[in-house]
Amino acid sequence: MICPICERRCRVEDNGIGACGRYQCQNETMIERFANSYLVVAPISAETMPVLHFHPRAKFLQISTTGCNFDCLGCISTVVAKEMNVQSPALKQLSPMQIINKALEQKCDGIAFLMNDPLASFYTFLEICTLAKEYGLLTGCSTNGYFTPESLDLLAPHLDFVNIGLKGLCNDVYKSCGANSYKPVLRNIELFYRKGVHVEVACIHKKDNEEEVLAIAETLSHISKEIPLQIMRFIPIDDASISLEPSILASEMLYKKLISHLDYVYLFNSPGSECLNTYCPECGALIFERDFYGPMGSKLRTISLNYQNNTCAHCHHLLPIIGEPCQKVFDEDGFEGGYPLTRALEIVEGTLVTLGVTEQKDVTTCWEELLRGDGLKRLHVNIQNFDDYAKTIEYLATLTHREDTAKKLLTYMREKIAVIAQELPNIQTKPRVYYVMGKPLFALEEERLENQLVEMAGGISVNKTLSLKGRPGRKISAQKLNELNPDVIFISSFLDCPLDEFYAYCEKQGIVVNATKHKRIYTHLAPCFDFGSPRWILGLMHIANMLHPERYHFDVLKEATLFYREFYESDFTIASVNRSFAKPSKYHTMMQI
Repeated sequence: MICPICERRCRVEDNGIGACGRYQCQNETMIERFANSYLVVAPISAETMPVLHFHPRAKFLQISTTGCNFDCLGCISTVVAKEMNVQSPALKQLSPMQIINKALEQKCDGIAFLMNDPLASFYTFLEICTLAKEYGLLTGCSTNGYFTPESLDLLAPHLDFVNIGLKGLCNDVYKSCGANSYKPVLRNIELFYRKGVHVEVACIHKKDNEEEVLAIAETLSHISKEIPLQIMRFIPIDDASISLEPSILASEMLYKKLISHLDYVYLFNSPGSECLNTYCPECGALIFERDFYGPMGSKLRTISLNYQNNTCAHCHHLLPIIGEPCQKVFDEDGFEGGYPLTRALEIVEGTLVTLGVTEQKDVTTCWEELLRGDGLKRLHVNIQNFDDYAKTIEYLATLTHREDTAKKLLTYMREKIAVIAQELPNIQTKPRVYYVMGKPLFALEEERLENQLVEMAGGISVNKTLSLKGRPGRKISAQKLNELNPDVIFISSFLDCPLDEFYAYCEKQGIVVNATKHKRIYTHLAPCFDFGSPRWILGLMHIANMLHPERYHFDVLKEATLFYREFYESDFTIASVNRSFAKPSKYHTMMQI
C-alpha cells in the first residue's frame, strides 16, 4: 500500500516498513511501530519552542519521541532524529491520558510536539491532540510540514498552532533529505492557515541562499503578510561546513530586506540582535523585546506599556497575536526544554569521542544513563568547573571502559592548568574581563564555564558581578557595559562575531570601554574551544596568552595539533571544525553497529 502519512508516500508491502522506519504495513493499514514512547516530557515556554505570536509566555508540555521522516544535512536535532536507539531504556512509555495528566499537574496551557517531527509519531500525536481538546488544553507542533492532505485533514481540527520549517523553494534540497518536492509544504502552509490554525514559518539562512529566503518571504506574503517568518541563522553542526554560516550582521541585513515583504520577521541564533523583537508594522513601536535563549529559542523579556487586546499602545494598530501574554515567566531548568537537550547530548558525545569511543551504541548507552533521574541537571552543573567536569569524564570512562584514556586526558588538562596556576601568584594586575556571545551586549551568565576559565587564567570576570538569569546569558544595556568598563572582552567560540563587525557594533551602540580603546577584544582559534568538550583546555591556554602575554606563551595551534592527534587520532585543520560539541571535525563519524 501507499503510506498516507507523509508526502514521501512510501510504497510498503504487507509486513514491510516505510523509509522512515516508524511505520509498518499490516493488513493494508500503516501501524505506528513505537507508539507512546517519549524521550522528552517536560515543560517549556512558548518562545523557547519557538512560537512568537501565540499565547506569549504560555507554558506548554513539550513531548518528543525519536526518529524523523526526513534525513537532513546538519540537522540540529540529529541526536534525537537519527542517533537515539528507538528501544532505548531512556524512553518513557506513557499513555495519552498520562500525558494529559502531566500537562494538567504542571499547570501547562497546552501540549506541543517538538524537536523531532510529529510525522514520525503521527497517530500518537493525533490521539493526544484529540484528547487534549476534551480537557481544554492548547495543542501545537513544530514540523517539516510534509503532511499528505489526508493526514493534515485528520490533525488540523485538533491543532491550535503549527511552526513549519520550510527548507527552500527548490526540489533539490528536499531530495537531499529523502523527500521529493517543496510544493507539498507550501500547500500545507496555506491549508493550515485557511483552516484557522495559527501558522508560523521557519527557514534557515545560509551564506548561499539569501535570494531563496527572500523568495520564501515573497511567496508567504501571497498567503498573508501577517504570517511570522522565523529566520534561523545557520549553525553548522554534524557534517555541515562552517563556510556556510553567515555572520549575525549578514543575517541582520537580510532581515531588513525581508520586512519589505512581510510584517513580522524574526532572527534567531543571533545573541544580542534586536531583530528578535516585535515591532508594530504601522508605527515601528517596540511591542515585545526578546533575548536569545539557546539554539532556535527566545525568551520574552519586556512588554510595551499599555499593551492589551493585541493592540499597539502608540497607534492602536491591531496585531495578529493570539492570546494575552502570561504575566508569570516560566524559565526552563538547565538543559531542559527545547533544543538545549540536544546540546547536552552532544556534550556527552564530545567527551566520549575524546576518550576514543568510536561506536554509536556506546554513546547511546551513556545518553541513556544521563537521561535517567536528574542526570541532565547534574551535567549542567558539573560542566561549569573543572573538578566536577573531571568527575564526569571519569564517570563516562567507567561506563565505556576507557579509564586509561581518561587518565591520559585529565593528566594533559591538569598539566596545562598547573602551568598557568604556577604563574598566578606573580601577576600584579588582573585585567577585568567581559565574556560575550554574539553581539557586544549579550553577556554570558555568571556561572558559565567561560567565566571560570577567565579567572583560572588570571583575569577578573566582570560577568560574575551581574545577576543574569538566562540561557546562556542575557542582554545588558550599553550604559551597564560602559559602567563595567572591562579591560578585555572575549567573544564566545560557539556563536562568535567577526572582530571588525564587533567593533562596528560597539561604535554604533556607544560602547566606549578600555577593551575597545586598547583593541583588546578577542575571538578564539576555532569554534567550540571554550565550551562543550574537553577542547576548552585549548581555549584556556589562548585566554591566558591574551590576558598575560608577558607570562604565557602557549603555541595554541601546535597544542591543538597535538591534542587532535593524541585524542582524536586525526589532523587538526581549522576549516574542518564546525559548531558541533560532539564532533572534532565535520568529517568525524561514529560506527553504527
